Amino acid sequence: MSFRRFSPSVRHPRLLAVLSVAAAALLVQACRPAPAPAPAPVSADTWAVVDGRPIVRADVEKAFRRAADSSQTLSEEEALTAKLALLDDLIVEDILVARARGLKTEVPETEVDAAFADAKKNIPDDAFQQELTRRNLSVAEMRDGLRRQLLTKKLLDRDVVSTVNVSEQEVTDFFNANRAQFNLPEEAYHLAQIVITPVREPQPANRTGDDAATPEAATAKVAMLLERLKQGAPFAALAMDFSEDPESAQRGGDLGLVPMSAIKQAPPALREAVMQAAPGTARVARQNGAHTIVFVVSREPAGQRDLSSPRVREQITSAIRSRREQLLRNAYLTAARSDAAVTNYLARRVVQSKGALNASGETR
Repeated sequence: MSFRRFSPSVRHPRLLAVLSVAAAALLVQACRPAPAPAPAPVSADTWAVVDGRPIVRADVEKAFRRAADSSQTLSEEEALTAKLALLDDLIVEDILVARARGLKTEVPETEVDAAFADAKKNIPDDAFQQELTRRNLSVAEMRDGLRRQLLTKKLLDRDVVSTVNVSEQEVTDFFNANRAQFNLPEEAYHLAQIVITPVREPQPANRTGDDAATPEAATAKVAMLLERLKQGAPFAALAMDFSEDPESAQRGGDLGLVPMSAIKQAPPALREAVMQAAPGTARVARQNGAHTIVFVVSREPAGQRDLSSPRVREQITSAIRSRREQLLRNAYLTAARSDAAVTNYLARRVVQSKGALNASGETR
């Protein structure tokens, strides 16, 4: 049987229509890219992938052991919840470290040495080694963690802190809009604080994520901070980096003006720390295992203040700067995460299992 040639003079509308559709379909198929290969299966030990870089179960488990409070016994659900939070922190850290390295940001060994010495300061060698052993952490791993913290801090200092400016006009406008705040009906103290607790907080409260998890670690942290204050470190910077109070840490520990009537009603240890500290100095108040380093910025008599007072201008500038820096920091971290390709496999597995995973991320 041969193919029949159709004469151009003969019209077959329906056949031509069918052929036209078929030709169009073939053209579309020819132009369509080949289907992407199915993604390679992800192992159960891969808990997240960030721009192609895996974060594995061992990374999170190591962070969990470092952060765990040995005095607490967690349920499977509580432990897995904590690991999900730590995984989220590791994802953000991975994004920031990669961005810092892409910008050729480096941390010299001398800076790592200094950070390591600060962490170890005032802690006997035996006690320090015991703490490392308890946290299942080697010196090399601790130094690597410090290096990553310093990298992210440099990046945030470059892209966030250094970009925050407060104009004189903004200070004046704030004062005019809030003049009543600077009219003191009674004597008051301008206070700032750094809070350290002996237990792990549910979420990081400061910009470094530092959190004492045991009474020993809390005591060592207080000693380290007092030493840094003696060496001239700014109180506000230490509060933002190390305070475990989620509210005041973001403001550099600033509590503003606290009237004398409120101070008299404070717990005895806190009241005595305030009353005994001279302006520009700090004292430690201890209560129920928690430590509060109270810094007396100034002691203010009753009456109206104006912008001719350097303290008023400094207080307003600091408040505006702190709020703006926190806003920019949150926006920067949110944008950095949204720009990255992140897949949180552990979170997916928890949802798919309807929460029926054990603390190791495996089906119970």
